[in-house]
Amino acid sequence: MITRTLDRRLRRSGGSAVFPILLALVLMMAAWIWWAEGHPHAERRLRVLVQDQLEHWFPETMAPLDGWHGLVLRVPGVAEGDSAARPRVLLVHGLDEPGGIWDDLVFVLGAADFEVWELRYPNDQGIDRSTDLLAELWSGMPADRPVVLVGHSMGGLVVRDFVTRWRHPVDAAAKVEGASVRAVILVGTPNQGSEWARLRVWLELRDHFAADSERRFSLFAGLRDGTGAAKVDLRPGSDFLRDLNARPWPDSVPIRLIGGLLTEPPEAMTASLEAISTDIEAAKLTEALHDWWSSLGEGLGDGVVPLASLEIPGAPKPLLVRASHRGMLARLRPGDPEPVAIPHIVATLEKWADP
Repeated sequence: MITRTLDRRLRRSGGSAVFPILLALVLMMAAWIWWAEGHPHAERRLRVLVQDQLEHWFPETMAPLDGWHGLVLRVPGVAEGDSAARPRVLLVHGLDEPGGIWDDLVFVLGAADFEVWELRYPNDQGIDRSTDLLAELWSGMPADRPVVLVGHSMGGLVVRDFVTRWRHPVDAAAKVEGASVRAVILVGTPNQGSEWARLRVWLELRDHFAADSERRFSLFAGLRDGTGAAKVDLRPGSDFLRDLNARPWPDSVPIRLIGGLLTEPPEAMTASLEAISTDIEAAKLTEALHDWWSSLGEGLGDGVVPLASLEIPGAPKPLLVRASHRGMLARLRPGDPEPVAIPHIVATLEKWADP
């Protein structure tokens, strides 16, 4: 009896001691979120400063080129000098991609005799740093053929930044030599930003719980991918996006935009609206409901990137497919149909492969 009483008191006192600590942590987190939301420029500078200091203190541990990051040849191409050789394809993933986003596309491109490369970069760092890494590695690709760059999500911003700032800047000399860029395909790219970037912490958990033996896991695994400056860059109206969208796109590089639309009116809803219109002659009400549903779908887009964020001034209108942000390119289950964006990507590449 005495033992049980003491045990209960100890547990009560232990719980009461833990509660203030948890409350303090919650308040600190809330204060940080409040401050960061109102001071994005300072937040980005702080995140970059932390990353720079970590790289200075732990250069080997923080090094991104660790067997996972870098340029990876996924599908070898035809022999060098073959007149039938097609443009190489370089795939650039998005924010906190855990791996696998390109597997379905790589298989199809290999069957179509395309040589396929992939860039894997520390994607939580500032987007400009990821672009600079691509520029640093660009000479690692053979220069005998042009390259078509395919970017998914934030990877499309890396592609745009590389083309307009490094390889084909308008009215300026190229800052990096090597293969020319034949064309660009952007899939689900938030060219005008995405509010979902604020939930980066959950993407980070997905990234580092992904079961991939190629990754070098450690306590530094998350920090090695950056300290979150990319989240600030992805916010609508960020300094990075304003600078990127102010740069002209080179006329010599065709660009194709592909976006996802997650919702469409269910058949039952469409039938009900038509019945309402017939029964009570409420055509305006039906039209208003259709407009509301359409605006809802445009706002959701693919669930991560709204339709309005896909567009680039002066670029062709995006091709829209019915799919989620990842579902455009990756199967959810092995038996699912081929992701809907893949045939459009291959058809575009085939067109650009012609001399």
